[in-house]
Amino acid sequence: MQSGKRDFYEVLEINKNATEAEIRKAYRRLAKKYHPDLNPGDKSAEAKFKEVNEAYEVLSNKESKARYDQFGHAGVDPNFGNAGGQAASWGGGPFGADIDLGDIFESFFGGFTGSRSRRSNTNKVNIPRQGTDVEVSTEVAFIEAANGCKKAISYNVVDVCSECKGTGAQKGTSVNKCRTCNGSGQEVLTQRSAFGVMQTVRTCSTCRGSGKVISTPCRTCYGTGSVRVVKEIEVNIPAGIDSGQVLNVTAHGNAGKNGGKPGNLHIYVKVMPHSIFTRKGTDVFCDVPITFAQA
Repeated sequence: MQSGKRDFYEVLEINKNATEAEIRKAYRRLAKKYHPDLNPGDKSAEAKFKEVNEAYEVLSNKESKARYDQFGHAGVDPNFGNAGGQAASWGGGPFGADIDLGDIFESFFGGFTGSRSRRSNTNKVNIPRQGTDVEVSTEVAFIEAANGCKKAISYNVVDVCSECKGTGAQKGTSVNKCRTCNGSGQEVLTQRSAFGVMQTVRTCSTCRGSGKVISTPCRTCYGTGSVRVVKEIEVNIPAGIDSGQVLNVTAHGNAGKNGGKPGNLHIYVKVMPHSIFTRKGTDVFCDVPITFAQA
């Protein structure tokens, strides 16, 4: 089956042997790179952002990743059952040991006869999600690093919109549950085939998976519920800090989704060179010129 989609590993710029941590790290890096808030009006970046999210959704789940590794896009496409000949050949052929044929047909088709109802998917639309981390760098003088100091740090961060309080709706209006998917973020399509009644699940075309519909978007955040702002925080630079060390400030990163906690702030410290002193580890050196007589 030719889906016309790029390989998900290629999308996330990783190899097939990547660990869960490597997959998650690649996703965070690319999601940050192509996020609509950082690329306003850029349709190409928006398309890549959606592509990255789709790839991560498949590869971050062990079961869908196994199906994708074995069958490619066809293994994770909810519409693959419409290709009757191919679905029939899979049904008679050997699946991998970690793929349950019954689970696949029950998930996508709701059983062969249509008499059994498909198990409802757990609604993950409104699950709280922690915000992403923010990285920033700061410079401190040599003496400041030696003695310790306080430093004001300014940085850009995605924060909850103060106008709509994160709802995405204009003040005085409300957010409505999507009628198409009843707030689940997914819609079920039913059709008859050689297998009986088949059901396929896809992202809701009305709310695009959010489970909600905003009739009057907030004028400040344009319905996203978040805005990019500049924040300032004062941090303590500990005495003896060295270049390259990182200070971590909890819950000062990008805002979370659906009430999730904010991400963290990582401050990379660079110690500026001194005109007299140099440092090697915990030792400090200096060159002092003296005359021959003094020597």
